Amino acid sequence: MCICVNCQWVDRCKTYHAVEEQHGVKHLTTNPDFQGKDPKIHISVMDLKQGECGIEWDVRTCDSFKEDNGRWQRLRPGEEVPT
Repeated sequence: MCICVNCQWVDRCKTYHAVEEQHGVKHLTTNPDFQGKDPKIHISVMDLKQGECGIEWDVRTCDSFKEDNGRWQRLRPGEEVPT
């Protein structure tokens, strides 16, 4: 799971914005203004039905990570937290 969902910077982060773009989901912000220091993105390639492939992007570490448990969920109440 992406650590960003519990980071205080999630709604301002350029890296998370790129992850949202790769997943094709609605952005938390259209103009992120924060660049995390040394983020590491884990990319998984998965086999899907009918011979298709899927790609999962997750930020696993970031030197700017500042824990704010449930931040994403507070920004999008009632929506399912991305996994």
